[in-house]
Amino acid sequence: MSEAPLPAIRSLPSWLLGRAAARGRALVAEALAGQDMRMWHHVVLSAVRDLAPVAQADLGRGIRLDPKDLVGVLNDLQAAGLVVREPDPKDRRKNAVSLTEPGARLLKRCEKAARAANDELLAPLSAAEREQFMEMLLRISATAE
Repeated sequence: MSEAPLPAIRSLPSWLLGRAAARGRALVAEALAGQDMRMWHHVVLSAVRDLAPVAQADLGRGIRLDPKDLVGVLNDLQAAGLVVREPDPKDRRKNAVSLTEPGARLLKRCEKAARAANDELLAPLSAAEREQFMEMLLRISATAE
């Protein structure tokens, strides 16, 4: 079944960005699945690598993941031997999360797969267009530093 025309909706930048984002998420999810990894698990592994050792609560705030959802992801990652949770050296009442060597190796493979998926997403653009597109996305998403 073909989609209805909906020209007024489909001409909105928000609609087009949503469609592009959905395609990007699907491509990355498929690439990560090839590594037996899910999106949030990849996000958490990446954040732990960048912030470790990081208090579990700070990790959740940093990636904007609900604490109970974060616990589930961390449980999965710890059970797979990809992260460890130990008492935080700065505050023994908190857990600090760190990446294990197997976690670091898997993260490298996942990052390579995610980059390839993003290359596929942006394949219709030239290198200069990709750079310009990324600059524009940063500006409109208000995440530029």
